[in-house]
Amino acid sequence: MNEAIAAEGSVAAPTLRQVAGVWARIGCVSFGGPVGQIALMHRTIVDEKRWISEERFLHALNFCMLLPGPEAQQLAILIGWMMHGIRGGLIAGLLFMLPGFFAILALSSLYAVFQGAAWLSPFFFGVKAAVLAIVIEALLRVGRQALKERFHYYVAGASFLAFFLLNLSFPLVIILAAAAGLLWTRHRRHRLAAPAFPQTSSGRRFPTITTHAIAKPLAVLVFWILVWQLPLFFIRGIDAPADLIAETLSGETNVFGAVFVLFSKMAVVTFGGAYAVLSYVTQVAVGHYAWLQPGEMLDGLALAETTPGPLVLVLCFVGFLAGYRNPVAMAPVAGGVLGAFLAAWATFVPSFVWIFAGAPYIERLRNNENLSGTLSAIAAAVAGAILNLALWFGQHVLFAEVGRLALLSVKTGLPIVSVAWPEWRTLDLVALGIFVLASVLLFRFKVGIRTVIGVSAAAGLLVKAAIAVL
Repeated sequence: MNEAIAAEGSVAAPTLRQVAGVWARIGCVSFGGPVGQIALMHRTIVDEKRWISEERFLHALNFCMLLPGPEAQQLAILIGWMMHGIRGGLIAGLLFMLPGFFAILALSSLYAVFQGAAWLSPFFFGVKAAVLAIVIEALLRVGRQALKERFHYYVAGASFLAFFLLNLSFPLVIILAAAAGLLWTRHRRHRLAAPAFPQTSSGRRFPTITTHAIAKPLAVLVFWILVWQLPLFFIRGIDAPADLIAETLSGETNVFGAVFVLFSKMAVVTFGGAYAVLSYVTQVAVGHYAWLQPGEMLDGLALAETTPGPLVLVLCFVGFLAGYRNPVAMAPVAGGVLGAFLAAWATFVPSFVWIFAGAPYIERLRNNENLSGTLSAIAAAVAGAILNLALWFGQHVLFAEVGRLALLSVKTGLPIVSVAWPEWRTLDLVALGIFVLASVLLFRFKVGIRTVIGVSAAAGLLVKAAIAVL
C-alpha cells in the first residue's frame, strides 16, 4: 500500500510513528462535528502532508458516507488502512476518538459527582437553549443534503410522523425506509427501462463471483463481529448459564448488558450520525430504563459538542450515567467508567468492522444503484428523525411541563396515537430569550458552536444570578 501512495504522486510514504503523531494531533483538535473534522483531515493529510491524493480522499469519503456510524472516524480508519493496512487503520481510528472519549469520561464524572452543586444548574440552563439551536442547524444541514427529490420529502414526512405520532423505534423506521428506497429505485429503473447492471465485455449481465471472493471478506467480517461482541461474554462471566446470558441479551436484569445491547443495535442503524439516533436513545434510556432525565440528555449533548472527536461520544455520557446510577457490586464511579467503556466499544468497534471487511470492495459498493437508492431513502428518514428530536428538545427546553395528548384510543382507554404536548402556561421566557440569542449567533453571525455554547452558558449564569439577587 505504501508503494501505491508513492506511485500516485504523493510524498514518500510515512512511517507508522509519523502517522501516529499526526493522528494523535488531529484527535486532540478535531472539534466542530463531522464537517469540521473531515476538513481538518483533508487539510492535514492531503494539503500539508500529501500522503494521499485529492481523488483518493474523496473516493474514501464517498464510501464512508454509505456506512452506518460516525463517518469522520470511518474516514480516519480507511485512510490509515490505505497507508499501512490494518495496523494503520487501528492507529488512525483509535487516536482519532480516544482523546474525545477520555474528555467525555472526565466531564461525565464531574457532572455525575457535582450534579447537586448550586452553580451547575444555572450553567446548563443556558447550554440547553444553545443545544436546541444547534440541533435545528443540524436539521437544516441534513435536510439540504438528503431531500433531493419529492420521494425523499415523502419518506422524511412519514418518518417524522412515525416518531411523533406512533412513537415507533428508530431501527424499525430505518428498515421501512430502506425497503421503500429499494422498491422506489427498482420501480424507477423499470419505468425508464434501464438495465439493472452494466453489460460486461463478455455480454454477461452479472459479474462472475468465485467462492474465494465471497469466503475471504465473509471470514474477515465474522472475525471482527466476534471481536465487537466479545464484552458480552465478560459482563456476566464466561461460565454464566444460558438463561443468564439470555437475560443479559434482553437487557432486563443487568444494566451493563442493557447498555451494550442497546448501543450495539444503534451501531448498525446510525446513518446520519449522532443526531439521527438521539431521539431513539432518549426514548429508551429516559423512557424505558430511566437512566437519565430528559434535560440530562441535553446536558450530555452539550458536553459532547465541546469535546474533540465524533459527536456520537454523547452515547458514552449515557452509558456513564447508567453505570453510575446502577453500579451493581462496584463503586458508582467505577460503574460509570464501565458503562461508558461498553457504550464506546459497542458504538465504535463496528466502524473498524465495516472498513476492514468492506474497503477492498469500495468501487463495487459505490456504483451499486440499488444500494445508493436505499441509502438515500435512509438519509431522508434520518431528516425526519432529527425533526422529531428538535421538537422533543424544544419542548423540554422551553417548557417546564410536558405531557402527552392522546389523539386515538381503543375502548379500554389506552392511547394508540399520542403526541408530546407542552403545558403552554409553563413557557420559560428566559430560556426562549437565550435560544433566540444562540440562534442569531449561529445563523446570522456564523459563530462557532463552542462560542455559542459558552455565550449561552454565561447568559444563563448571569440571568439566574440576577434573579437570585432580586
